[in-house]
Amino acid sequence: MKRYFLLLSLLALSLGSCNKEYLNPSSASETQVLTSSDGLITVCNGLQYRYTTGGALSVLYNTVAAGGLTTRELTIINVGNIEEYNVSLGAGNLTNSNGVVRNLWGQAQLVRANADLVLLNAGNAPDAGTRSGIVAYASIFRALALGTMAQYFEQAPLTTGENAPFVPRVQLLQSAVTQLEAAATQLATTPASTDFNAKIVPGIDLPNTVQALIARYSLQAGDYDKALAAAGRVDLTKRSVFNFDDNTRNPLFEVAFGNRNVFEPTDVNLGLTGALAPEANDKRIPFYTRANPTATQNRGTGFYTVAGAPIPVYVPGEMLLIRAEAYARKNDLTNAVTELNRVRTSSSAATVTSTNLPTAPPGAGLPAYAGPLTQDAILTDILRNRYVELAFQGFRLDDSRRFSRPGPGTTGAERNRNFLPYPRVERENNSSTPTDPTI
Repeated sequence: MKRYFLLLSLLALSLGSCNKEYLNPSSASETQVLTSSDGLITVCNGLQYRYTTGGALSVLYNTVAAGGLTTRELTIINVGNIEEYNVSLGAGNLTNSNGVVRNLWGQAQLVRANADLVLLNAGNAPDAGTRSGIVAYASIFRALALGTMAQYFEQAPLTTGENAPFVPRVQLLQSAVTQLEAAATQLATTPASTDFNAKIVPGIDLPNTVQALIARYSLQAGDYDKALAAAGRVDLTKRSVFNFDDNTRNPLFEVAFGNRNVFEPTDVNLGLTGALAPEANDKRIPFYTRANPTATQNRGTGFYTVAGAPIPVYVPGEMLLIRAEAYARKNDLTNAVTELNRVRTSSSAATVTSTNLPTAPPGAGLPAYAGPLTQDAILTDILRNRYVELAFQGFRLDDSRRFSRPGPGTTGAERNRNFLPYPRVERENNSSTPTDPTI
């Protein structure tokens, strides 16, 4: 991305006052925004706004669409939605002019670039606690942006500038983790200040979210020891969510799950068959789907039921399944099954907010794992539980690759792409853009 695009984005995130509203555009200059605590907090709030809101423009919407439509988790209702329809067809039908690809890439890169600006200028916040909160918050959204890019693209830029070089996806994940670790150290030394907490959009638990994302992206990068340790540091009783209301609307409800026009879950089995099909009486399935929707109801539910429904940054079960997978890949099968069973046998009710809207799915209520004590069998059950526990949260394409499930062009293919093509707008403005992947 060229710098003038970045500056236009930054100025669009400026606030006239530092309250808990996301946006109130003003004519503040870059210097004014980045040289004061209030200005930096303003841009932090803007990071969440760009990542989560804007309906079909948002990173949240496009990661759910791309992850679900490429893996048969979701199915198209109306083929007139040509961008999403072509994602569902995959292979050569998904070109670099596709709107889902363009929005996923462009919005994530803007979040990453503006987070980098905040981190570069965080020293302009004189109070140590406020500075600590700013660094943690920007680090979280930088990691979310880089992690999203790594889930869908083989390579991406880590920097902003003319013809910014691309780096391999694992390097994106490692960079995200390194910055999160620095933020965790800073938070441990100096917790976020009361002033920061009063002015930032509420919902994100900084210390636990930092550790959860270290765990998520370390696992995806193949650093199993780091993933185990970070997931174990997350307090599973705490919740971290993106909040919405009638003005800043839940993008998945707004565009898809609140109607029958775009897409919905493929079926109550989430499009899964064979060894990956959900087990009978899994209590998470009726949380995520309607078995018998009316003619006007979308089959999907979960975290996308009303305009103001919060969307979790992570759910507790993800941390347990990260630990289970990391142990299994280290061939510590006893501990892998122990962590897996914490998810399988949980009988907890869905965790809800004070407004009675869910922030985590209910426990599966299943019996303990009774399959073969082999690495392959245990990993298959971990994947099945990831597909259910994390339904419609954008992880399925990356999971399918990581678990070496049948890919496009093979018998029993479970995904129609391995990676997305690079958007045309990037190729036209950045001569460093690599050749598009074939599939």
